[in-house]
Amino acid sequence: MLIIILWMAVFALVHSLTADKRLKQWVITQFGERLYYGWYRIVYNIISVVMLAPLFLYMWSVSELMYTVDGIIALVFRALQIIGLSGAAISILQIDALRFAGLRQIIAYINGDALPLPNEPLKTDGLYGFVRHPLYFFSLMLLWFSPSMTTSGLIFNIMATLYFVFGSIIEERRMVDGYGQKYVNYRERVPWLLPLVNRQILREDT
Repeated sequence: MLIIILWMAVFALVHSLTADKRLKQWVITQFGERLYYGWYRIVYNIISVVMLAPLFLYMWSVSELMYTVDGIIALVFRALQIIGLSGAAISILQIDALRFAGLRQIIAYINGDALPLPNEPLKTDGLYGFVRHPLYFFSLMLLWFSPSMTTSGLIFNIMATLYFVFGSIIEERRMVDGYGQKYVNYRERVPWLLPLVNRQILREDT
């Protein structure tokens, strides 16, 4: 199980480094702004998939069942997982999904359109009026309401939860930098990661 912990720690480190402003500036210096704005996001996403795919294969090969539920409880868990999967998908569709995937940037690059793309407007309605990080929240529902839990799955879920928590903190700082007081006001009004729990995670003056 130590391998899963280390793997997720390395994934979190690489993911954080690729999102770091200093690395982004180095890429711009080396390859130019247009190439960076056109290709960085999709490369970022590909790195994530390439790093996680072998981990899932490893987890599948060493899985040891811890518990399983059946009957009505299993049906409830499956229903909650469906809600989690649907909510995660909707939370992406409520923003610019092509931009999230990095495809819109590539299209603009190939077509010779202006880059960087204009900033997206701050999303505060829909699921984003329910919780500030709906993709994380619904992903956690999908992970934790599995009717069967293995030892490797439990370790992965714990590490993924920690990643979502700390990732949301970093993301909120970026959002405050980008949207200023508008995001601060949104943060005061809408819960952070758990619906109905309106706890600010960034309280310093911005």
